[in-house]
Amino acid sequence: MIYEISTDPGRAINFAPGAAEEILQNVRTLLATTKYTVPLDRALGIDAAFLDRAAPDAMARLRVVISEEIARSEPRAKVRVVEFKKREDEAGGGFFYPILQVEINEK
Repeated sequence: MIYEISTDPGRAINFAPGAAEEILQNVRTLLATTKYTVPLDRALGIDAAFLDRAAPDAMARLRVVISEEIARSEPRAKVRVVEFKKREDEAGGGFFYPILQVEINEK
């Protein structure tokens, strides 16, 4: 089954999730974690090296980084599509966030 995931900050953490919800929650956590910020696992998270690049270049690099990190850290999820949505309410309008379509391996 394919699920859509975004980095919506309004989602609460479920401390007793079902199997699929646990995987989706793990993917959301990976998307919200910047690499080198987790003390005992510095490699966990998304590398922010793309941050100051032009938007098309940053989005292309981020697609690869997200796919690789999810494959490494949460192998039960497989990324199908990475799209970006621009937040119009942010100052300057240069903020975009990823929206993923993820398939869960339920084996």
